[in-house]
Formats: sequence, structure tokens, C-alpha cells
Amino acid sequence: MPYTRVVLLTLLALVAFAGNSLLCRAALAHTQIDAASFTTIRLLSGAVVLWVLVVLRNRNRRDSVKVTGHGNWQSALALFVYAAGFSFAYIQLNTGVGALILFGAVQTSMIAFGLWRGERFTTAQWLGLLLAFSGLIGLLLPGLSAPPLTGAMLMIAAGVAWGVYSLRGKGAGDPLQVTAGNFSRTVPMALLLSLMLLSRVSLDSTGVYYALLSGALTSGVGYAIWYSALPLLKATTAATVQLSVPLLAALGGVVLLQEPVTLRLLLAALAILGGIALVVLTAKRL
Repeated sequence: MPYTRVVLLTLLALVAFAGNSLLCRAALAHTQIDAASFTTIRLLSGAVVLWVLVVLRNRNRRDSVKVTGHGNWQSALALFVYAAGFSFAYIQLNTGVGALILFGAVQTSMIAFGLWRGERFTTAQWLGLLLAFSGLIGLLLPGLSAPPLTGAMLMIAAGVAWGVYSLRGKGAGDPLQVTAGNFSRTVPMALLLSLMLLSRVSLDSTGVYYALLSGALTSGVGYAIWYSALPLLKATTAATVQLSVPLLAALGGVVLLQEPVTLRLLLAALAILGGIALVVLTAKRL
């Protein structure tokens, strides 16, 4: 695949990831849709689009390679916790703050898992991890510009769940088909959540439209694009380029949603993203 196409696919995927934060925040802050309904519509539309992509891909395959993997309920539960926590957190959090907390929690949980499994860190990596933790703690400390604690905790839970989901996905089989299977399994969970919160259901056309875009486009198509680019990227490159997602989301929030940028957010972003970059880029080459 030509280098320019790889770059284009990677950029489109990163924009899609940032778009998820923008669409969720826009829906829950500027429309009447409730978080449970947004989650359900997002997961349902994502499942439909992903299975359509799987069917089309398999139909057009010219080789006899068997496609393996259909997802599982444990991974689906992690995916559901991520999606639900993500939605309910964005009731309170601005786009950039939410994306930064999410990204910090995802990477921190995955790094912690590596340490638990016995991976050895260099001195520079330990400094990077300490810097990232310090940035996350500094962002959450009480103060005039601190994000609401409930929203922050929900987003941290969403980030940890996405980290678990990502770790469980390693070697699970064909990424697109496994993701489609996991999304499908989240649908009954999401419907149950909506049923439990039926008294709080609130829908409007714009909110539903945003949820459909988030599920079908920035989740379904976005994940498919990312999986097309991922095999052609080095692991360190794939991890590093994702550092741009919170910044893209924050920029989109400022430009499209007129959200403020605080000094605390800027300093926390530098600490968290810089620390994680230090961990990734100074990893031992085995």
C-alpha cells in the first residue's frame, strides 16, 4: 500500500476518534437526547455498519483464507462499560477535558497491565509514567477550573474499560469481524440500560442524528479505517500518533462548540501526553 494512502487512512481514523468525543458532547450538551439513548443508538448503529462491512469484505475476498474470530461476551461487556461511561461523562465534561482523561486512563491502564505482566521499564519510561500520572492528578485536583469529579470518574472508568477491551483484542482473530461481534453483543446490554432508565428517556431528531453518526461513521467506519492502517504501522508509531486525538478533540471543541481552553487543561495535556510519549518512544527495542 502506498505511503501516502497509509498516512491518509491514519489521519482519517484519528479524526474519527476525535469526532466521537465531539459528537457525544454536542449531543448531550446541546440537544435533548439522554445518555442511555445515545449509547444504545451508537452501539446499535455501529453494530449494523460493522456487520455490513464484514459481509461486503468477505464477499469480495478472492482468496481462501479463513477469517477467524467472532467476539465474546467479556470483551463486549468492556466495550459497553466504555461506551456508557463515555456518554454519561460527557454530560458534565467539555470535549477536550473528556478526551484527555479518557486517553490518559486508557494508556495508563495498558501500561500498568504491562508492568503487572513483568515488562521492564527504562528510567526514562518511569519518568514518563510519573509525569503522566502527575498531569492527570493535577487536572482532577479541586479548583475553579477542575472538571466535575463524577464526570471525571465516569470517564476514567470508560478509559480503563477501553484499555481492557484493547488488551483482550490482541490475537482474538480478524479485527473487523471480532469488533462486529463484540458490538452486536453490546446491543442487549444497551437496551437493558435504556429500559432501566426508561423514565428519563428524552429524544430529539438532532440528538438521534449525532448518535447515528457517532455509531455508524466515527465508530463503525472509523474503526474499519484504523484496522486497515494498523497492520502497516509500527507498534510504537500506532501508539504515538494516537497522542494527537485529545488535541484534535480539544481543538474541535473550541472551534465547533465554543468551549474554553484553560491553563490547567493545557498544562495537564502537556504532562499527560508528554509523559505517555516518553514511555512509548523510549521503549526497549526487543
